[in-house]
This record gives sequence, C-alpha cells and structure tokens, in this order.
Amino acid sequence: MSKLVKLHRSQNNKMIAGVMGGIAQYLGWSPTWVRVLFVIISSLSAAVPGILIYIILWIVMPKAGSQSY
Repeated sequence: MSKLVKLHRSQNNKMIAGVMGGIAQYLGWSPTWVRVLFVIISSLSAAVPGILIYIILWIVMPKAGSQSY
C-alpha cells in the first residue's frame, strides 16, 4: 500500500508560510522550482492575482503536523 500524501503547509521547506514547500512536497517536486514557476506565472498575470492566491492558500491550507511526515 502506498502512503497517502496530504496537501499541507510545509514546516521544513518554508520561506514565508510554507505554501510553496507544501505544494512541492505534495507533487514530489523541488520547492525551488515550484517557487520559480509561481513567480513566473504571477509575473505574467500582473502579480496581484498571484499574491492573492498565495494569501488564500496560506489561510486555507492546514499547517503540517507531526504526523504529516
């Protein structure tokens, strides 16, 4: 049986709130690449929607607990 990976804010890979680190862990990607991709997409969309999406994810995504790892 494979382990079920849940989406959560990362405690290990965080720069601001751990949102991009959590998404990277969920997808199995490098946190650096997720951050770079987010900045590129945000820049192409005039940055305001990207910042708003980040804040919404910060509020909605649960913080990683001890059983998350």
